[in-house]
Amino acid sequence: MAHHDDTDSTYAERAGRRAKLAPGAQAGVTEDIVHDVVHAFYGRIRADAELGPIFERVIGDRWDEHLAKMCDFWSSVLLMTGRYAGRPMPAHVQIDTGTDGKSGAGLDATHFARWLGLFRQTVAERCTPEQAALFEDRAQKIAQSLLMGIRFARGETPDWLGAARSEPVRSEPAA
Repeated sequence: MAHHDDTDSTYAERAGRRAKLAPGAQAGVTEDIVHDVVHAFYGRIRADAELGPIFERVIGDRWDEHLAKMCDFWSSVLLMTGRYAGRPMPAHVQIDTGTDGKSGAGLDATHFARWLGLFRQTVAERCTPEQAALFEDRAQKIAQSLLMGIRFARGETPDWLGAARSEPVRSEPAA
């Protein structure tokens, strides 16, 4: 049986095959659409009374860099371009949502619900229904994953574990 690996084709050929398989390509998502959605969405975020101040504190004067990174991220998610190489979990775990920057409060379900609401509005206005559904599906999964990771980092027990709690191992004297 023949085995197909990276030596069987050029980078361009492999990229072409990925592009044909990409869920976004099948829905008609293009790099221009990704750019439009990302920039419109973060325009909404920046104007939002709840999320805007959090993003401004975290991103500061690096908005151009952040927008480029988010375009790479969504291009990788929907078009399988592989351009994004970041680590979003550690970045999101560290975010302090307190207005004084010292409160210790982090992102929670209400922040992600607001983020998803603004994202849904954006894709509903800028995409076909099929494209919007694809963006929304991936955004929902990303939000769930980030929220679960944040809760894990805080030592919170996932709902699916029920009442189980991790307790430190206690050494009992041998009987």
